[in-house]
Amino acid sequence: MEVILKEDVAKLGSRGDVVKVAEGFGRNYLLPRKLAIEASAGNKAVIEQMKAASVRRSAKEKVQAEELAKQFDGLSVSFQRRSGEHDQLFGSVTSSDIGEALEKKGFNVDRRKVQLHEALRTLGEFMIPIKLHKDVTAHLKVVIEKEAAE
Repeated sequence: MEVILKEDVAKLGSRGDVVKVAEGFGRNYLLPRKLAIEASAGNKAVIEQMKAASVRRSAKEKVQAEELAKQFDGLSVSFQRRSGEHDQLFGSVTSSDIGEALEKKGFNVDRRKVQLHEALRTLGEFMIPIKLHKDVTAHLKVVIEKEAAE
């Protein structure tokens, strides 16, 4: 099945690309979520308009992402968590936690943009990449401290 992507889809393609996908993936995932449209003769004529609009939109989004990345310079978020021996946490710090901490500081960043491959489970300082745009990645300092004993 051939589809035209309306949004960037990880490991598949970017907005405006015509890609060949499995029938089930296209019908059950891409089409219902409005991530793609079927590649018919009429829709293929619309591709050029979509690509031109996409280039303009992408340039605007990239400028906004670069401005936001500049604001992340020197910014850090800290968490206080209970920990056991060898500085292991009881629980973990996830991308959702980092997203919520950024929201409290006034940044509207989706948790899915936080490139945390696995949850943080030890005390210390970590540099976490945040993918604001496909070409713009900012780095955020995350500090995990030991919670004061009661």
